[in-house]
Amino acid sequence: MKKILWVIIIFSLGFYTSFYYGDKIFKKNDNSKKELDYSFLNEVKEKIDEKFVDTREDQSKKITDSDKIFGAAQGLVASYGDIHTMFFPPEDGKMFSDDIDGEFSGVGMEITNVGGYLTVVAPLPDSPAKKSGIKSKDIISKIDGKDSMNMSSHTAVKLIRGKEGEDVILEILRKGEKKPLEIKIKRGKIKIPVVKTFVKDGVFVIKLFSFTENSPKLFFSKIIKEFKKSKTNKMIIDLRGNSGGLLSAGVFISGLFLEKGKTIVTEDYNGKRENKTWKSGDVHVNPDKTTNIFNNLILGVLVDSGSASASEILTGSLLDNARAIVFGENTFGKGTVQELIDFNNGSSLKVTIAKFILPDGEWISYKGISPDVKIKLKESDFKKNREEGSYSNYIDNQMSDTLKYMSKIKSKKDFNLKIKNFHKKRLEIKNKNSKDEKAKLLLGE
Repeated sequence: MKKILWVIIIFSLGFYTSFYYGDKIFKKNDNSKKELDYSFLNEVKEKIDEKFVDTREDQSKKITDSDKIFGAAQGLVASYGDIHTMFFPPEDGKMFSDDIDGEFSGVGMEITNVGGYLTVVAPLPDSPAKKSGIKSKDIISKIDGKDSMNMSSHTAVKLIRGKEGEDVILEILRKGEKKPLEIKIKRGKIKIPVVKTFVKDGVFVIKLFSFTENSPKLFFSKIIKEFKKSKTNKMIIDLRGNSGGLLSAGVFISGLFLEKGKTIVTEDYNGKRENKTWKSGDVHVNPDKTTNIFNNLILGVLVDSGSASASEILTGSLLDNARAIVFGENTFGKGTVQELIDFNNGSSLKVTIAKFILPDGEWISYKGISPDVKIKLKESDFKKNREEGSYSNYIDNQMSDTLKYMSKIKSKKDFNLKIKNFHKKRLEIKNKNSKDEKAKLLLGE
């Protein structure tokens, strides 16, 4: 089974060659179409070499031909306009490996570039970023006084990371705040957590922080055993702040709640290759015994704007297959798949290769998943969560309201009726939105 992530999808070997023709470093394209002749880059390079005056503040590092090639590669990748497609020069390899390993020194948050704005997907639980008050959807306008407009998320990460114990100052633009916020964060050792469980008011609660290689094993052994000991048929999966992880983990966990053969997610390659539909049982060693294992389960899923990627796949698959009621706030909205290609010289390319489509045919990028029961987190509880930490047993208003709602559901029949009504409402909203879009097209808007 290949390891697949929604942020870092497939590890494969590629090849990269530098082309030299005298002092030329870019290969001339043999294609007769003029617009595909990459030798134009050599003309640009020659003019820069002829005219350029170095005004860098730090000129101790010489600009090499390799720097120029990697810079050109980054520019080429940026021209595609996709926020998740990135080129990483060799010197950035270790930082990227640290991300994959799940342990590094920094502030502990996932960021992305949305329309030129560095946007926080989610701060990690109990991280310096979380404790300092960083929120999902915060916009980082400056890093240590440096303007971050149109800055790639990878460049921003390099600036934000640093030695453990050192400070980084971020200027934050936040919805509802009239002025920018200045937040000082002390860098620390970051280890990405996986899961925490507890029982409250007769409901078994799973706080799932990330989808890692260990998540399926934890779910199938430790968590299921703990759930059976709880003597309840009610469960809440808390995915708030969970920005994703391994596809196989998301598909595996979804399959535990669904009948064998039920659609979980489809990778749409837009004709580049045959689409791949993942179904319950596809990544299970013994599908007949490891799918749909929770009998008579009354299930709730709690999400927020920091729930992204694999979290949205789990949420969407349970929602579309009428298996859970979704609580909280709108999810982040990341519906794309990336593949990581490693080159011989140590550089790498992370490229978007597909959209992921939920069972009902929805692509959730930019819009996310809307909950059945909307519950906004109170500011006082946000601050309390920051102080207590994600591993505490503190019950904020979102969790409290979700627990109250779940406690009022007396039977599986009542639960199924509620799901049916919510599904009907979602279809009505979807049909209305579709009619509104058609009307706009007819009016030429």
